[in-house]
Amino acid sequence: MKFRKGMTVKVISGSSKGQEGKIIKVYPKTEKVLVEGINFKNKATRPTQENQAGGFVKKEYPIKSSKLLLKYEGIVTRIKYKILDNGKKIRVTQKNDKEIII
Repeated sequence: MKFRKGMTVKVISGSSKGQEGKIIKVYPKTEKVLVEGINFKNKATRPTQENQAGGFVKKEYPIKSSKLLLKYEGIVTRIKYKILDNGKKIRVTQKNDKEIII
């Protein structure tokens, strides 16, 4: 997966289109990412000892990684891989071939 925890991303499609946030958690098996402040849904909760009333709680849900673009040094871009002469594989920005260091 190309995204890592701590990266800043921008949503390019869906109901949260145009919003930016920081990645909190990455789920590589399902190719989803949990982004801070994006993709909120209402979850119904039952009454418990701590929450006597129950009701609805706003909660962040993971979003597909294909709906995200990396925001790196002020530029919104895709991520690609580059293999160096010594055989090391690095991630670089697609627009200007800068190495991504996070």
